[in-house]
Parts: sequence; structure tokens; C-alpha cells
Amino acid sequence: MPKAQETVLEIDLKALKQNFEHLKSKLQPNTKFLAVVKAFAYGSDACEIANYLQGLNADYFAVAYIKEGITLRKAGITKPILVLHPQSVNFKALLDYNLEPSLYNTKILNEFIGFASAEKQTNYPIHIKFNTGLNRLGFSEHEVNSIVIKVKETVAVHVTSLFSHLAASEDLNEKEFSLNQIQTFKTIAEGFTNKIGYQPILHMCNTSGILNYPEAHFDMVRSGIGLYGFGNSVKENQHLTPIATLKTIISQIHTINKGDSVGYNRAYKSEGVLKTATLPIGHADGIGRPYGNGKGFVSINGQKAPIIGNVCMDMIMVNITNIECNEGDEVIVFGKHATAENLAASASTISYELITSISQRVKRLIIN
Repeated sequence: MPKAQETVLEIDLKALKQNFEHLKSKLQPNTKFLAVVKAFAYGSDACEIANYLQGLNADYFAVAYIKEGITLRKAGITKPILVLHPQSVNFKALLDYNLEPSLYNTKILNEFIGFASAEKQTNYPIHIKFNTGLNRLGFSEHEVNSIVIKVKETVAVHVTSLFSHLAASEDLNEKEFSLNQIQTFKTIAEGFTNKIGYQPILHMCNTSGILNYPEAHFDMVRSGIGLYGFGNSVKENQHLTPIATLKTIISQIHTINKGDSVGYNRAYKSEGVLKTATLPIGHADGIGRPYGNGKGFVSINGQKAPIIGNVCMDMIMVNITNIECNEGDEVIVFGKHATAENLAASASTISYELITSISQRVKRLIIN
């Protein structure tokens, strides 16, 4: 890997391939693989990631919003793209770019069928989401009949898939809850399929579902965080490699005397002589204020340097008193060893939040 000369997010496609192949190895040969590339592919680069995975024969992609799907189409993605949370104001764009909506309540189902009918669509692919316990989005089990009736009344749409979302698949203490979710979805899918008269694709498993609940792989699985190198457990992390390494450099080194303060609001006051390094990365880049004041840390020449004082918009200061380093030296904020998961834990959050927060002003460098 090249030495950093500025703040940069390196994206390792070899690691992405290894993660994809590891997750695929858990599946039956005919089980489809949907790659979740929402939120800039979890803070990396959605177009690069999706194009690479398309080359590896990922079967489907998923984004949160229609705008994200349009970006992928413009970047050359031809595989089906599921939009997990479409809004009706953007239905025209969804049709124009051949994106497939997740429909999760009566209001949006009626709106989309009405719009597709007005646009003289025939058998436009839709995905019906059911709520089995996450209580976020989705139809309830008792709405199966009304959905089927509505769909059968029109030729505008065709139900391509039925799906749900596991709420706690990474937590084996919640296994009973997860198994109940799986059984509920099976019951819903059986009833829906019998009434609609054809077999939609069934999918329920996220990354931890893939790893922990093979009985729920059904026709397709969805993976987001696992592709990016996190298995939500110490055991599974051993088989996955973080694809993103956030690097920066030392801009300036200071000697701080006893009683001196560092940063805004004098949040850090030194109890003795120490050295600090100022780094060109801050909360505008995704390293939020909760990482300040000794909670977060970076790695310099293999040693941990805690963040001191308040995180600034464009800079952080770290304690390098016992680290041999110079201005211009490379700094690892997170990567394959000092992982985003570990850094996130220092601020009582999760890897998902940290990696998806990395600002688009941070340069992306693709390592192929």
C-alpha cells in the first residue's frame, strides 16, 4: 500500500473479493447473492464496489434510495437493483432507470400500482416487504390477502420477491426470537405464494443471518457489512478482511508544557510535559466529537496515540509522547488491524456508523 501524503480512504478490492467468496461459500450453489451497496457502499465507493461485484457475478444489488440506484445505473450497473425505501415523488425516475421498489405498506403499494398503470407498465418487478419483528418497515402477516387481491387486479406489476429482515441475527442470545421470525416469514411466504399463483424469490438473511441461520437462506441472501469486512463477532471477523483503510498524516508536532491546554474550550489541560501531533482530519470527515478527550485513538508507527481535547471540524490532536515519529509521517485511523470496529467501540458505537460517516471530501483510492 502506498504511504499516505494526505487524508485518504484506501479501498482494497482484493479484500472485497475474499469477503464475497467467503460469504458465497456458505450458500447452496443456486442461492442468489444480493450485495447491499447503499450509503456509498457503506462509506467506500458505491460505483467501484458495485462494478467490481458485478464482475464477480453478484446477482442483485440493493440501495436505500432511488437516487443511489440512478448513480449505479449511470456507472454501468446492469444487474437488478432493489430500492429498499423508495419515495413516491421519485417513481418516474425509478421507472426511467429500471429500478425495483420495495413496497412495504398499503399506501405505497397503491401509489406505485397507480403510477405504473398510468405509465402503461406490464409486469413491472416489485418486492413486497413483510415485518416479522424488526418493526421498522413492512406489511403485517394479516395483510397477505389484501396485497394479493390488489396485485391480481392489475397487469402493471409482478411480485418478484417477498422478503423480511432479521432483527438480531448476530446475537445468539436472541436465537429463539430469530427462529420465530423465520417461521413467521415461512408462513407468510407459503400463504402468499398459494394465493398469488406463482413463486416469488424469498429472502431474509443479512450478513449475520447468512453465517448463523443457513436454514433461512431461501432463494437469495443479502449482505452488506460482511462484504466490507465485518462479521459482527470475533469468530466471524477472523474470516473477513476490512476493505477500507483510513489514513492521514502528521501536519505538526507540538511540545505541551504542564498547565497548557489543547484545542477548543481548553478541554485538555496537561498535567506534565508531553508531545502532540495535529492531524488533518476531523468531524467534517466523519471522526465525530465523541472520539475526543481520550476515547478514540489512531495508530502511528504501530503504536496507539489517543485523541486528546475536542475533535475539531478539520483536525484532531493526538498524544505522541512515547512514539517516535515526525511531521509528515503516515497515520492509520482505522484499517485491517486497528479496525473501525475497535475505534467505534471506543465511542460506544458500531462499525456501521463510523465507516458510513466518512465524508465524501476524503479522497478515495482504489487498490486493485
